[in-house]
Amino acid sequence: MIENNGFKELITYKKAFKASMDIYEISKGFPKEEKYSLTDQIRRSSRSVCANIAEGYRKRKYPKYFITKLIDADGECSETMVWLEFACKCNFITINDFICVESAYKEIGKLLGYMINNHHKFL
Repeated sequence: MIENNGFKELITYKKAFKASMDIYEISKGFPKEEKYSLTDQIRRSSRSVCANIAEGYRKRKYPKYFITKLIDADGECSETMVWLEFACKCNFITINDFICVESAYKEIGKLLGYMINNHHKFL
């Protein structure tokens, strides 16, 4: 039987979850007029990284599906970095927050790449 919450033990998931919570905290300071655009978008994409990892891991019995969900997670990771850059350029976050969170997402992207290229180790 497949363990229900095994994905929570993945380093990639843990780092993605922490980064998503960091996004949540820094996005609290975004202007109110950004609530339904930048704030919503960056929160959704950061959370989707975690959700795609979890969903793929639960269906890792099917390698193609697992890889597809990891690729989706990587896409959401890249999207989050774009929204971060907008937030920084619009002066909604500090350069230090940008560097810190962007660095985390770069690492998450590398970890996802490893998982994609070595998916057989997770099956």
